[in-house]
Amino acid sequence: MYPRCGSSGSIHNIHQTPSSSNHNSEDEDDSGDNKTSALSFKERRREAHTQAEQKRRDAIKKGYDSLQELVPTCQQTDASGYKPSKAAVLQKSIDYIQYLLQQRRRQEEERNALRKDVVALRIMQANYEQIVKAQHSVPGHNEQRLTDQDKFQVFQGIMDKLFESFESVPTNNFAEFSAGVFNWLEEYCKPQSLRTLVHGVLREQNYTP
Repeated sequence: MYPRCGSSGSIHNIHQTPSSSNHNSEDEDDSGDNKTSALSFKERRREAHTQAEQKRRDAIKKGYDSLQELVPTCQQTDASGYKPSKAAVLQKSIDYIQYLLQQRRRQEEERNALRKDVVALRIMQANYEQIVKAQHSVPGHNEQRLTDQDKFQVFQGIMDKLFESFESVPTNNFAEFSAGVFNWLEEYCKPQSLRTLVHGVLREQNYTP
């Protein structure tokens, strides 16, 4: 007799083979899906990085284009006819900003000088008004009338003298300027000093005080 277990075992193995192959096929499919998912994630990540890098480059290019439009020296082409390089654009922009800062400092100095002149003019105006009032209060001041042109010349002469003396006031800083103005007022704008100044101007212009 032939042993039956061998044949039955073979039959059993034959019946089990399709199930095992199906299971292996499912594992292979899952493994393929995982690889595809991993590749898709890497591709999406690479694409996002590429887009971010492109945006950064576009922003830098836009910034350089704006500098070339704003800075006058960047609008000029070199001898070869090409636009300036990025390094040249940055250097010219720095030079232009430094130039603007120098212009601003110069304008501030001129403005401070003008403010000083305004202060001096107001002081001289107030003193001149006091002198005119004092002259009107003197009897017989109408005996010799001056024309408007003559009055202007006298007033101009007085202001020129006061401006000459005011140039000695220091202007290094506000504290020195303030102290210098007070000293100038005490020395040159006292009634006796102004009276002497006016008499000297009248004599220079051949008027009898």
